[in-house]
Amino acid sequence: MKFAIIKERKNPPDRRVVFSPSKLAKAREKYPEATFKVEASDIRVFSDEEYIDAGFEVTNNVSDCDVMIGVKEVPIDALIPNKKYFFFSHTIKKQSYNRKLLQAILEKNIELYDHETIVSDKGFRLIGFGRYAGIVGAYNGFRAWGLKYNSWNLPKAGPLPNQAALIKELNNIELPNIKILLTGSGKVSNGSKEMLDAMNIKSVSVENYLNNTFDEPVYCKIDVLDYNKRLDGTEATDVFDFFNYPEKYESDFMRFAKVTNYYIAGHFYGDGAPYLYTRNDVKSSDFNIKVVADISCDVDGPVATTLRASTIADPIYGYDPQTESEVDYKNEKAITVMAVDNLPCELPQDASEGFGDMFLKHVIPAFFNNDKDGILKRAKITGNGKLTERFSYLQDYIEEK
Repeated sequence: MKFAIIKERKNPPDRRVVFSPSKLAKAREKYPEATFKVEASDIRVFSDEEYIDAGFEVTNNVSDCDVMIGVKEVPIDALIPNKKYFFFSHTIKKQSYNRKLLQAILEKNIELYDHETIVSDKGFRLIGFGRYAGIVGAYNGFRAWGLKYNSWNLPKAGPLPNQAALIKELNNIELPNIKILLTGSGKVSNGSKEMLDAMNIKSVSVENYLNNTFDEPVYCKIDVLDYNKRLDGTEATDVFDFFNYPEKYESDFMRFAKVTNYYIAGHFYGDGAPYLYTRNDVKSSDFNIKVVADISCDVDGPVATTLRASTIADPIYGYDPQTESEVDYKNEKAITVMAVDNLPCELPQDASEGFGDMFLKHVIPAFFNNDKDGILKRAKITGNGKLTERFSYLQDYIEEK
């Protein structure tokens, strides 16, 4: 079996890679019967020379390989027919902008495996960049606070080499006695929590957060049953009741918004769930949040201040609660919003190292153990020029012009 680490060709350029040289060397050591080639790239965070020094062939032609492993969408004209491809295709939610890509994948008889569809038998995602989105998102939020209030001037995350460098910068700032709220329970929120803990910010309980004042900055990490309540007034104790019957719930987020200064949105938002806060909520004099780092970045959705995704080049904008429109983030009426939707790109080295660990643990073995855990079977979107049964719901999507 021949594997190729392919060049990223999407614009804007993405410097991440699924396998760093050191992680690829581990894969070769564990599976000596496999061949690993690296497609030459001038943008990758690890240079061609680093792969060559690790003993890998770097070439402009990987057409003799069986499995192509990348990060972002592969341009249609770069797709090689009759191969297996791994990348984030952004098609499984019927994204209109990638319909032609999926159509081309079928026409070229490609087996597509999306990183998002690599899941356990219980449906939990096994690999992803979520932790790194959380790390960079929390950092960017503190950077936004400093710019809004002229209290510090943190450098952008992208030019810094790794998480340790981000933490070092954060530990050079002097935080006021603010309350920081973090939503979520997965990899994203845990990545943000790593940063808050590395800054030695005190973690407090929901009760203390809501009812007490502090002479130091504090944070509170909450999950869905903390910021949602049942419509019938009964106490919610089962998180799966919320996931299965979100229509039976309403948001209880405003009790947190009254006392929060900086909000980090690291939650997953499910279809049909109540919005955390609405545009009307933000108009309330009780709404105290001044800076929002919306890592989840559901535009015009459950975090009402997120009008659009922002960019790494221009990550911050202001939201005027009364006009419900975008304004300068330094405007005294503005809530400052950071809503970059590709945050892991700002930490390419760490993100690549971590992603490679997960890919080596969960995916590569499936090629050599007859897919005994069903990893490839569950992840496979297309085969033999057709959608697989698991993804047959995409048929109407690919038939549209």
